[in-house]
Amino acid sequence: MALSQAAALAEKALGHKDNSIIEQDISNPARDRAKYADPSGETMKALVWTGKNTVEIQEVPKPRVVEDRDVILKVTGSTLCGSDLHLLHGSIVEMQKGDILGHEFCGTVESMGDGVKNLSKGDRVVASFQIACGDCYYCKKKWSSQCERTNSNTLEHGMYGGNTAGMFGYSHFTGGFAGGQAEYVRVPLGDVNLLKLPDNVPDEKGLYLSDVLATSWHCVIDTGVQKGDVVAVWGAGPIGQMVASFCFINGAARVIVVDSNWRLDYIKEKYPKVETLNFNSLPKGESVTSQLKKMVDGRGPDIALECVAGEYPKGWAHYLELMSGAETDTSEILNEMITSVRNFGRCGVTGVYAGFTNHFNIGSLMERGVRLIGNGQAPVHLYWEKLLKMIESGEIEPLDMVSHRIALEDLDKVYYKFDKREDGLQKIFVETKFSGPPAKGTPSLTKY
Repeated sequence: MALSQAAALAEKALGHKDNSIIEQDISNPARDRAKYADPSGETMKALVWTGKNTVEIQEVPKPRVVEDRDVILKVTGSTLCGSDLHLLHGSIVEMQKGDILGHEFCGTVESMGDGVKNLSKGDRVVASFQIACGDCYYCKKKWSSQCERTNSNTLEHGMYGGNTAGMFGYSHFTGGFAGGQAEYVRVPLGDVNLLKLPDNVPDEKGLYLSDVLATSWHCVIDTGVQKGDVVAVWGAGPIGQMVASFCFINGAARVIVVDSNWRLDYIKEKYPKVETLNFNSLPKGESVTSQLKKMVDGRGPDIALECVAGEYPKGWAHYLELMSGAETDTSEILNEMITSVRNFGRCGVTGVYAGFTNHFNIGSLMERGVRLIGNGQAPVHLYWEKLLKMIESGEIEPLDMVSHRIALEDLDKVYYKFDKREDGLQKIFVETKFSGPPAKGTPSLTKY
């Protein structure tokens, strides 16, 4: 928490860069009701960060159109992502009390600014988790997550050597935009960052185009999974699950998922071809690396994919270094991946890493010719039209990962259960007062 506050103070002292074409730091309309709140005085329920490891459902002002390309959505579906837990824990810097969370959401258009010409009131749409301008160098390549004109955070630019795009509900480090775990949400540059959903794709499927499907697909494509590859996937959460599915779609011969809990059984039930490795049940004297070598011809997998994140230490050394601020991320999973793959293997990193790590095995990386690929925040715009067609054709099934439907009013309680891997929570659908009844084949409502 101290690091996050220090980062916020540093950003305030430095001031934002001048690259953004949209206003920054509107993470809750209550920050300035006269400028950001709907003049009707209407309020809404929203999931708000109130400090490290605490979130609450609060009544906050409904947002208004602030800029002429804004779209106001009635949120009909949102979800909870492993990335939201990094915010809950304060692992991503520049969180501020009162920030509305949620970067995955869909809804119907309620109102819009005069600059929006391609949408109509009542359109069903899904939002990309990143906010792109549509016109810069990266946007012209559909690399929307790296837009140059929507995030002016100076600290991020200094740490990373460049800015990512602005992102919904993901701290002031990425622009400070209110998220969609709410009844309404403001979408800047809505003419670019919303995709219409056809009638044959219900919210319970279309919602996941906002992040998890695009992120999983990008992980597989960007790391270069090819026909005949043996792939090891670290993490059996929703991203790891869909990555396993997408590896098979792209020709992988075998997929081995590494984790330590009930999620391994969940994935195995959905995809019987998947092999699993529980790192808490290894034979005496064995490691993840040694087991993977034995499972794959003594050489190891062709590809390793990281779908966890850097904030979860396994050993005491990294635990203490993370707690003391000596590093922001552990290198343990990265090192396991590097030593597990065959010589000249490839490692893709999709789990979130925020800053710096210690004890990184650069020797194995260099000497054995291992390719380490930072997949980056997935460029949703590059993939979401293709993935929508794959949903329509039945080639991919988002519902494979959806275990629960919950009400927005219960989301704060579910955050803590999701964090503890309780109740079999894999991926959830969060309904609001604007949601329709559950679509056929989707979970019924669970109350907490």
